[in-house]
Amino acid sequence: MDALLITDFQNDFTPGGALAVTRGDEIAAPINRLAPHFDFVVATRDWHPPDHGSFEGVEVDLDRWEGTDPPSIWPVHCVAGTEGAQLHPNLDRDQVDVVLDKGQDPNSQGYSSFQGSGLTQALRDRGVERLYVTGLTTDYCVKNSVLDAIREGIDTVVVEDAIRAVDVEPGDGERALAEMRAAGANVMTSDEVLRTRKR
Repeated sequence: MDALLITDFQNDFTPGGALAVTRGDEIAAPINRLAPHFDFVVATRDWHPPDHGSFEGVEVDLDRWEGTDPPSIWPVHCVAGTEGAQLHPNLDRDQVDVVLDKGQDPNSQGYSSFQGSGLTQALRDRGVERLYVTGLTTDYCVKNSVLDAIREGIDTVVVEDAIRAVDVEPGDGERALAEMRAAGANVMTSDEVLRTRKR
């Protein structure tokens, strides 16, 4: 089975949000076109506690901090239960089968959709062999999700027009795409994906 993953398409990552990605809202159209062509569609959300270690101004016990990125580098965003943490209203929720939350451990960035969310088991339970990845952001949560999917032995496709980069440094998004390709991911447009789908 093939599945569609919608990574962190949330209000805080789109224009007007706390950690807005330029044109982040534009991914709704290709995702909504793709979703009806998949038997399993899963969306993930950053669902952070208010004291999450990635937030600016939060004191972090470095002995407990997990991950390669330093803590306390992002503005407060996607706090569990807030409007900013909700899925973007332009996403057709009727097409989403499961919503999984991640980033709940205050001592971990929690970038990957696979980290602490139950996604691995959800895909295994349904016999998913190929995962099409969309969402935000190319250079952080999408990239880490793709790399983890490949580590799990899942054939992975990145849908290039259904992702956007935060680009903290200019070119981060392109470098992330190159890293995903080098790891074994295929990169396709949504039109290319639709041409290959058979229902």
